[in-house]
Amino acid sequence: MSLRTAQRASLVDQVIDQLKEQITSGSWQMNGKIPTETVLAEQLGVGRNTVREAVRALTHAGLLECRQGDGTYVRATSELSGAMLRRLRQAEQLEILEVRRALEVESARLAATRRTDEDIRRIEAALAERDRAWELDDPDFFVEADLAFHMAVAHATHNLVLIDLYEDFSAALRASITAAGTSLNKSYIPHDAIARAIAAGDAAAAERAGHACMEHILIALTDS
Repeated sequence: MSLRTAQRASLVDQVIDQLKEQITSGSWQMNGKIPTETVLAEQLGVGRNTVREAVRALTHAGLLECRQGDGTYVRATSELSGAMLRRLRQAEQLEILEVRRALEVESARLAATRRTDEDIRRIEAALAERDRAWELDDPDFFVEADLAFHMAVAHATHNLVLIDLYEDFSAALRASITAAGTSLNKSYIPHDAIARAIAAGDAAAAERAGHACMEHILIALTDS
């Protein structure tokens, strides 16, 4: 997506809107570095001070993060996720996992009642990728694959508010999955039962399976 030359009125607001569009559209990827002030100023046809103000505003909103001597990175995809990320940085790991349990158990239950054939295919593909990541013993790959599985389940609920909330919560979930993986000391938690229950349309079984997985993680965390 190309940037448009900004007009005269409300230059900073226009630049903020255009930079935000790059973030929300995925043109600038999560955790990726954005172009420099000089490059953005040239693309937008504005001064560097205008770009600097816009970047500062988006940094304050939590969407961007300026790293001294390195550059500016995308940290969130919306003001809600930015605010949530700031709040969760102050939260205890157990608190994050308790909220994650509520989201994932309800996601599994709703997905079982609303999933389509395409949702089932996506969940099964995500499950296979999660298993592959574990076999490769690649922690970073596994965190992303595990999160992708739960995102596939969330999307199968077809509840747009829940999906947005889960996506906004994903940054904290990455941290909690990583921490849980460390505390579990290489103990694998299968997610097959969740996928099977959703595919079968069994909401009660999906809820039980989701709850069992999260209880396993919570017990391991409190015992570590």
